[in-house]
Formats: sequence, C-alpha cells, structure tokens
Amino acid sequence: MSNLAGKAYAMNVVTPMRPGATWINTFIFMLSRALPGTLSGLLGLGFIHFARWVMIRRDQWPQLGQPPAKLSNDYMLFCSNFNGTWDQYIDAFADGIPGGLDLFWYSSTKYPNSIPVTPFKNYIRANQVDTNYYYNATPGSGQRDIKLALKLLHDLAAVAAKAGGLSDAELASAFERLLIANQGGLGSPGYAPIASCDTAAADRNRADAELGLWGEGGTGPIKAERTLEPIAQDVVLASSANEDEAVRAEVRAAVAAALNITPNAGEPPHAPEPPPETPVRKEERADG
Repeated sequence: MSNLAGKAYAMNVVTPMRPGATWINTFIFMLSRALPGTLSGLLGLGFIHFARWVMIRRDQWPQLGQPPAKLSNDYMLFCSNFNGTWDQYIDAFADGIPGGLDLFWYSSTKYPNSIPVTPFKNYIRANQVDTNYYYNATPGSGQRDIKLALKLLHDLAAVAAKAGGLSDAELASAFERLLIANQGGLGSPGYAPIASCDTAAADRNRADAELGLWGEGGTGPIKAERTLEPIAQDVVLASSANEDEAVRAEVRAAVAAALNITPNAGEPPHAPEPPPETPVRKEERADG
C-alpha cells in the first residue's frame, strides 16, 4: 500500500514557491539551524523519525536527458517518516509547532496557515506525492521500540563484559537489575491496533481491488492455514474461579472490624447509615 511500511508512514509534500520570496525561506532555514530551540516542539514528538525541508529552485531539477523545463515557480520538498496515522501526524505537527510551520511554508503559494487545521490538512493532501515503494527494515517496530531494543543491547553488552569477574550471585543480581531497568524493551514487536477510523475504512475500500492483484496470477492473497480450537467450557469456568476467597474474607473481616459492623458472607461490608437529622423549626433556623 502506498506510503505505508509496517508501523511507519512516509510523507512527501512538494509545494510551489513564489520565486521573489524564496530568499525569505532561505533566511528562515538558516535561523532555524542556528537556533535549534525554535524546533523544540518538533523534537519532543517521539513518534517522528525525521522531518526535512529542502528548497529546489527552478534550474535545479534533474533533467535526465530531457530538455530543461520552463518552470514559473521554485519548489519546497518536505519529507518525513513517522509512526501512526496521517491525521495524527498532521494534528501533532499543528499543535507542536504551529508558528514554525507557518514560517517554513511562508513563501509557499496559497498556504493557508496551520491553524485552523482543516485547511492545512487539505493543503498538505493536495500537494502530497505518494510513496509507491517504501522499504522498512523493521516493519513491526516503531521508533520507540528500536530505541528500547538498542538500550537493552547496550546494557546486555555491559553485563557480558564484566561477567567473567562476577560470582554467580553477583551475576544474577546484575542481570535482575538489567531486567528491571529494561522492562519496557522486552515486548514483542508487531502491528499496533487501528488508530484511525478513516484508515480502517480506506483499508476496507481497497480490499476488493487488492484481492485481484495479490498472489500468483492475480488469484488473491495466499491462504494461510489456521487451526482454531475452541476453549473448553471447564477451562473457562476454572479460570474465573475465586481462588483467593480466603484472602477476600480476611479483608472483609478487617473492614467490618474497623466499621464496627457484621458483614454478610456474600457481599462486602458497607458503612453504617448516618443517623437521621433532627428536624429544626423554621424559627430556630432563623435565630441560629
């Protein structure tokens, strides 16, 4: 599918720029490189792999043996890879650095500003170029998964380097501390659940078209053999049994003693009802 490779999405946007104002964007990019703090809102979005803006002047397009093209505009190429859906990315960008986006696309023709977000999304969608071939070396892992895996690898290498000088107890203790520090990196990679109803609907709409293209000879996707065995009823009932009923009874007794009440065996203790309020005559309320 275009633009997608596992958990990652590739975005390419080409927008025309008025040649007389191209120098403004050149100056803005020079400032942003000199003052990286201006992109702090972008750098804090951990699901973004990278984002890059490149200005291409009219005489800089590759010709590939063709005669030079007569273009009226310069262009800006925006490339980015990220995890999540298209809508999530645009929303996060517009929320994170709205002022920065307006500066970066300042010279782009018909740029509507990043707020409100709907015209901005329409502008990006109208100028986006689909990525028909997109390779991802780790399709089941996001950026965070890879960072956690690299940290786990580094910590394992550190323990292995000094393992020869440790006793069995010291090695076990070091390995236990490593596991505690790297709990977040021990999960299995895989595809995240659906995060956008629009994406799910698009997948359903494409299903019939892709069915005729997948598989050898256009016969559809290869059928995977799956054996589905229903779980026995006694196993389900056993899994829901209250094996800790004795512990619950002790908790009920402790709560009952604290509240000075007698609990029923089948239900948790309840606090006693407060005594009814003594009615006060209207004249007493007025005097008080």
